[in-house]
Amino acid sequence: MKSAVEQLSTYKSVHLNPQNIKTHFIGVPMIIWSAFLMLGTIRFDWQDYQISVAMILTVLVLGYYMALHMRLALGLVLFILPVLYTSEQVVHTSHPFIIAISIFVIGWVMQFIGHHYEKAKPAFMDDLNQLLIGPFFLMAELYFMMGLEKDLAAQITPIAREKRRALEAKLSN
Repeated sequence: MKSAVEQLSTYKSVHLNPQNIKTHFIGVPMIIWSAFLMLGTIRFDWQDYQISVAMILTVLVLGYYMALHMRLALGLVLFILPVLYTSEQVVHTSHPFIIAISIFVIGWVMQFIGHHYEKAKPAFMDDLNQLLIGPFFLMAELYFMMGLEKDLAAQITPIAREKRRALEAKLSN
């Protein structure tokens, strides 16, 4: 498994533009919430409980984040549990899938607007694992804005800039 520094620097290498990061703070949560809503519609009984695929995904993804970086993962717990709770509430409405698809599309439009500013393709186009790193990256950025995890920021930013230079050099040849 790649380290948090490796994952974050790869993601940040195509997320250096502040406008792009701003659009991601809107688009990524929309995509996550809508994905949880879609996965929440897939349900099965286990003992005396109804379990959704979204619930299982929550445990797996939070476990992955905890393996990467415990302090960032704690912030993600505070983000993901309300996402799971609210999406579970909407699952029981009359048209959850229509709501989910609508929000999913709007979220992706925001992402592609951001990458227009960045003038770089989304990170997941080269590595699908980067889809999981988007929320992790945004939590890291939030921590950095609050003056937390300064050592992590100091590690990933120069690596990200170097990766970006290498990417731009490759594209110009």
